Amino acid sequence: MAHAFVSNRVVTPQGLRRAALLLGEGPASGAIRAVCEVGELPAGAHIVDFGERAVLPGLVDTHVHINEPGRTEWEGFATATRAAAAGGYTTLVDMPLNCLPETTTVAALEVKREAAAGQCWVDWAAWGGAVADNQADILPLARAGVAGFKCFLIYPGCDGFEMIDREQLERALPAIAESGLPLLVHAELAGPIDAAMERLRDADWREFSTYLASRPDEAELAAIRMMIELCRRYRFRLHIVHLATAQALVELDAARAEGLSITAEACPHHLHFAAEDVPDGATLLKCTPPIRSRSNRDALWQGLRGGSIDLIATDHSPCPPEMKRLEEGRFDLAWGGIASLSVALSVVWRDALVRGFSLVDVARWMSSAPAELAGMGGRAGTLEAGREASFVVFDPEAEFEVTAERLHYRHAISPYMGERLKGVVEATYLRGEPVYRAGKFGSGAGGREVRLC
Repeated sequence: MAHAFVSNRVVTPQGLRRAALLLGEGPASGAIRAVCEVGELPAGAHIVDFGERAVLPGLVDTHVHINEPGRTEWEGFATATRAAAAGGYTTLVDMPLNCLPETTTVAALEVKREAAAGQCWVDWAAWGGAVADNQADILPLARAGVAGFKCFLIYPGCDGFEMIDREQLERALPAIAESGLPLLVHAELAGPIDAAMERLRDADWREFSTYLASRPDEAELAAIRMMIELCRRYRFRLHIVHLATAQALVELDAARAEGLSITAEACPHHLHFAAEDVPDGATLLKCTPPIRSRSNRDALWQGLRGGSIDLIATDHSPCPPEMKRLEEGRFDLAWGGIASLSVALSVVWRDALVRGFSLVDVARWMSSAPAELAGMGGRAGTLEAGREASFVVFDPEAEFEVTAERLHYRHAISPYMGERLKGVVEATYLRGEPVYRAGKFGSGAGGREVRLC
């Protein structure tokens, strides 16, 4: 018997419309056979009608710190992918740092694959690391199926994942360019930060203004300028992660106008919070780069509107609560990361709606564009024939308050706690089967690794 899912608001490549997702049969039952009018469904088809609830392609998050193996007490595949399912995500791409061993060799990648086996509620893939001394590992990692590479131009906060300087990076870039895979860059340089830290030696580190001053816009701008220059020279695919300074948008636009392959992402926290509203001691809001001014936040939204920013990724970076130093409230000592997998869609939707954006925009930022970045555009990111039947059922009018019970990741701490958000994930389907529905999870962990080789 044919199965179909119907909604009055399906986000398709042609826009928002009433449509039916007709699934294949037999071995193809997890794929979309057709996106059609309801009247075109075959006689006797089993129909699930979602009515006015919207159906979006399953979200793809290309910036997630799962931390397993090695730091599963921070997060792990089981908890991260459950939180993802509750948030409408059907694919995560895991960052190569924070786990032990770091994903900088094929051997380390295989250890990660063993750790993930049988634990994942949604699909996942891996980024490889580009670090100080692993230039010879770049092409083997590409052949082993990573989606691309991540590097830090500054100390990343974990000793095992080494930052890469310009000389080391230039030794790696020919192999990265040959691979055809993107290089994701944490774009901050140490020089402006070191100078700021010298000026702040006697400052009060409970004050958010001190932390903000310690990571100036210039650190991002200098790094982005360097990466544009290297992209021009080596012609690789460059992606700027968690862009926090809107001052870089003009230069990124100019570089793309030259024909350089450059993309950039924003994060929900940089689009939602503003420095003027962060209380002193509120270390749950520490992230790197930092949350900047209200006017900067508004300019980031304009970057999304104009296409200067391509996508939204969470930078889900959880840690045990004690690492946030909540009692001390010192921004210099607290871990810099914000976890948001289970609420990110609602955070973005609430803020996008008041700015006149649509569900089509949100699906582009959080599904199709990240799928393209990670090389998954042929299987995920849009609802059309031939793609996997992975989608999220979303009530865009419903509201809820963020509570610990809604978070689902390992440590239920969040700067969004107590906020009232708009838009509720009612169900998440992976290849036609519900992995999350009405607040409950499915019967098994059916997520798979997506290998890009």
